[in-house]
Amino acid sequence: MADQPSILVTGGAGYIGSHCCKALSEAGFNPVCFDNFSTGHSHFVKWGPVIKDDVRNTDAVLQALRQHNVVAVMHFAASSAVGESVVNPEKYYANNVGGTLSLLRAMREYGCDRLVFSSTGAVYGDASSEPISEAAVCDPVNPYGASKLMIEQILKDYRTAYQLRSICFRYFNASGADSSGDIGELRDPETHLIPRAMMRLLGHVPEFAVFGTDYDTPDGTAIRDYIHVNDLAAAHVLAVKVLIAGHAGGIYNLGTGSGYSVKEILKNISAETAQDVPFVLKARRAGDPPILVANPAAVERELGFKPRYSDLPTIIRSAWKWHRKAHPARAAQSLQS
Repeated sequence: MADQPSILVTGGAGYIGSHCCKALSEAGFNPVCFDNFSTGHSHFVKWGPVIKDDVRNTDAVLQALRQHNVVAVMHFAASSAVGESVVNPEKYYANNVGGTLSLLRAMREYGCDRLVFSSTGAVYGDASSEPISEAAVCDPVNPYGASKLMIEQILKDYRTAYQLRSICFRYFNASGADSSGDIGELRDPETHLIPRAMMRLLGHVPEFAVFGTDYDTPDGTAIRDYIHVNDLAAAHVLAVKVLIAGHAGGIYNLGTGSGYSVKEILKNISAETAQDVPFVLKARRAGDPPILVANPAAVERELGFKPRYSDLPTIIRSAWKWHRKAHPARAAQSLQS
């Protein structure tokens, strides 16, 4: 792989990171996975070397950059559960902000000035019902979103002071799985809507809850913009290429511009699986805004990126294929409501 440019992928054994590693490999890069495996999975690492360490270990990051002659970094290593961030904000600021500062310190010492950063639509907070552009006011309502917004500001300052060029992707709800069925969405505990609903159907979680039916939305449940993980991976590979070509960097939404409510997602899952998802109703979770839908015009206009796999049937179909492989159905009685 000496002739393939190396990209350091922090959090490369996670859901989005592993899909990006595969996409990088297919695009002619050598993805170097750097992960502490606190939430990542060793069987997701298939497309390049792996380094088991924590991004907060600056020396280890620096050694990885030097050993593999890294030309750019994709940064996914972070804690990412909204609910947990509300009850344990220290973990989110320490891991997300502290880890990024450690990474940037190593990059500066090594001399790498290209970074693709995994941000989030959660930086917008309680946004309007209209699709959100990058010019919208950022007012996150949970520590997870706040930590990502802090990092965006840090990267802006580093661009001015140190000429470190970064592309920050504010993506909305990552979803779906690789068409091979070999990698997909896998967490313990699983908190995201689509995978948890499917795990309930397959008998792997005892309960599936709908959090809040009193939002100011047409059916009372929260509305989100879902983008396929393969589209996210393609956008990240494109970002690496344009940074290598000299792009100055920037901040871009990654979404589709269309939103679906929780009830609409469950209806689509039922249509794909021929099963109704049993659920219980619970109160809203702290830190959950009613609507988050992206305006993706800027990334299409400036980088030429447009999602290819993010129609809802493709998302649901690919996720169901992955979950049936990763979580074979348990006893039949566990699938009944």
